Amino acid sequence: MPVPVPRQRAIPAVECGQAQAAPAGGGPLTEGTPRTDDRTDDRREATVENNATPGGGVPHDVTAAHTNLTLLLIEDDPTAAPIVPDLLDSAGKPIRMRTARNLTEAERLLTDDVHCILLDLALPAPGRAAGDELAVLRHVLELAPRHAVLALTASGDAERGAEAVRVGAQDYLFRDELDGRLLSRAIRYAVERKRSDTAERRLAEGRLRAQENARLERGLLPTPLLEGSPLRFAARYRPGRSRALLGGDFYDTVRTPDGTVHAMIGDVCGHGPDEAALGVELRIAWRALTLAGLCGDQLLSTLQQVLEHERDDDEIFATLCTVDIAPDGRRAGLCLAGHPAPLIARPDRPARLLPYDNNGPALGLLPGARWPRMQVELGAEWSLMLYTDGLIEGRIGEGRERLGQDGMVEMIRRQLADGLTGEDLLRAAVNEVRDLNGGELTDDVAVVLLDRVP
Repeated sequence: MPVPVPRQRAIPAVECGQAQAAPAGGGPLTEGTPRTDDRTDDRREATVENNATPGGGVPHDVTAAHTNLTLLLIEDDPTAAPIVPDLLDSAGKPIRMRTARNLTEAERLLTDDVHCILLDLALPAPGRAAGDELAVLRHVLELAPRHAVLALTASGDAERGAEAVRVGAQDYLFRDELDGRLLSRAIRYAVERKRSDTAERRLAEGRLRAQENARLERGLLPTPLLEGSPLRFAARYRPGRSRALLGGDFYDTVRTPDGTVHAMIGDVCGHGPDEAALGVELRIAWRALTLAGLCGDQLLSTLQQVLEHERDDDEIFATLCTVDIAPDGRRAGLCLAGHPAPLIARPDRPARLLPYDNNGPALGLLPGARWPRMQVELGAEWSLMLYTDGLIEGRIGEGRERLGQDGMVEMIRRQLADGLTGEDLLRAAVNEVRDLNGGELTDDVAVVLLDRVP
């Protein structure tokens, strides 16, 4: 049977030389103040015990609003310390005080209810390097990185005090020039400055992480390899996750040495970071396999193996549409793995969907599945649009009706009739779908457009 761990006890004032309970008339909580009610002080210490965690944790922001500020004085000669009366916080409450004669004792007294440390820079520090006059300050900053620190130095030693601020203290004070008003104000200032510095640092760290994530996600989006091809390429991508650049949708386009242009678009079920990562893996695998000469059923079978090995859950699947356009640009092979059929638009007829009768299952659903490759005629001049279901599953107005493939085809027909092409067409299509939905779409949207103009 495990041995019970003793409950952490707050340190009473009589054990550490800290201030005792404040008298009714106010004033500092210093050693020697008569105790008015032991039971009241016990209740106060019990409150500290419930909230404090040894080891220099984050001081509670609510403490200053509901209880007295607490100062930890680290001074090897407490009798000579600048303890003056009437240390008050901004609300007029007495500032509690604890005293420690050395760093070992300070570490024991440094609990979460301590807001500020007043440190004598003349104290010796363990393992002090020769000539390092601020070794004790560096040690305290390592011990309590989230507490405000005031450096206490000799009068006239402003250079040492300024260096202490550069190292990490919030301010410095001269030992022989202290009075109650100055020290009270310095404590309040140090606590607020530390909170402000901490908030600013966290904000800067958050911005840096966001910038790094944005660069990473942009780097994961594909760069089409179409050098030497007469086809024009455009793409539009909008992730469903708030403030994200990448979702579970993925696409790519490459031209192989024989002149064939291969295009692909896919959708991993879900739109979180795990799905986005899996989508990137499938896209990279598709490009490598395509450049290696695979296409059609052989390529999709291999991609399914990649998906099965990389997914975290057996229920994760991905839909996929692949198109390989012949070097002359007049015909193409089409494979659909549970994915909506592409849209083709030509000058001599209205935009329509390519055949999808031989649509195979999504990747990851059926072991040993097969995906037939259909041959389609494109003609001399055409626009081919590949898209994910985020473009067609948005709602129309406030009801339950969705845009659907028929609604999308009609929308593209109208926009083509208005003379929109390329990036302008895709931008208008995505914006209109979002407007019809009455706001941002919850699913990822990816659209790829290839144009052949003689």
